[in-house]
Amino acid sequence: MTTRLFLGFVVLAIVVGWVVGAEYQVQAGEVGGNTDYKVLAPIRHGNLTVFPVVASSTHDTKAFLTLDEGLKSGEVEVTESGNVRGMIRPRHPNANVEPQYPVHDGAQVNKLVLVNNSKRPLLLLAGEIVTGGKQDRVIGKDRIVLPESDPIDLDVFCVEPGRWVGTSAKFVPGAAGAVMAAPSVRGSAMADKNQEKVWAQAGAAREQVEVEVQAAAPLAGRQLSETTSYAKVMQNDEVRSKVDSVARPIEQEYESTIKQLREKNAVGVVVAVNGQIVWADIFASTSLLEKYWPKLVRSYATDAIVTRAKGGQPSEASAQAFLEDLHGRHETIDSEPGVYRHSEVAGDGFKAFELTSLLPKTNFSVHVAKMAE
Repeated sequence: MTTRLFLGFVVLAIVVGWVVGAEYQVQAGEVGGNTDYKVLAPIRHGNLTVFPVVASSTHDTKAFLTLDEGLKSGEVEVTESGNVRGMIRPRHPNANVEPQYPVHDGAQVNKLVLVNNSKRPLLLLAGEIVTGGKQDRVIGKDRIVLPESDPIDLDVFCVEPGRWVGTSAKFVPGAAGAVMAAPSVRGSAMADKNQEKVWAQAGAAREQVEVEVQAAAPLAGRQLSETTSYAKVMQNDEVRSKVDSVARPIEQEYESTIKQLREKNAVGVVVAVNGQIVWADIFASTSLLEKYWPKLVRSYATDAIVTRAKGGQPSEASAQAFLEDLHGRHETIDSEPGVYRHSEVAGDGFKAFELTSLLPKTNFSVHVAKMAE
């Protein structure tokens, strides 16, 4: 064997070793992306604590459209899976007459159909709730939808078990503002992927909120007991007032922190309720965090107001450790080539979820969520 041929085999063996090693890391389970995060001093109100998180670097996310933006502008349409009409983009968008398509009532609990008619990629986050159709639904997984997309099936979970009668043909953000499910409900959809468990968590959260409101406003409490809609309960004036009493001080203080830390790249939070760290949300940019922050903080506050127990105060060190522990025993990957990759890592006492954009000129982590189990 010549020296050149021998060296060729050596190089090939090294390359194969690198590939095998990389594949082993994926199988072992590891959330990638930028892990150079730093937890800052906490912001506390009542039994809710949030730790601002800054990153060493951020990414340009201006191209992404949020679900709230798309639904409000009409560029994004969501409807029951059986309602074909209106969910197919016209072949001739300048035509004066809208094409007529048949309507088939084949609605399914865990399926919706979405069309992104905008010229921007659409970002969907697990836990976002859309109201309307035959039942309110919560999105079960982070994903990215291409601009000007054909209709796509959207995996969702019902959060309103008591209704199967259409209230509107299309789904919209809540009338009183967009709703993000509380971590207890959101986590059940993301991790358990089980409709019965989502119903159970949504029902428990709804009932606990009703109890809290009943004590302060009996009439409002009785009104809440008449609906099975998680979104309507959370948008009730009495409930919003109670949630805002916890969320608003933290929201305002962190908004100020975001502005002060813009140059330091504020990108997310670690969340604790009753002294126990329960959740983390990290984004690719400060601007993306700012878009989601108002409804995220209210989702955290929802869990806080229905939990009466008092615990100790979590430290910055414990929050930092929670954020850094992203290595797990098992990883599941779901991807759409050239669009996104979604990774779910199961570790000791936690699950972590990462959405990576594979669109041209991106290839970065758009959102990372981590939940304690």
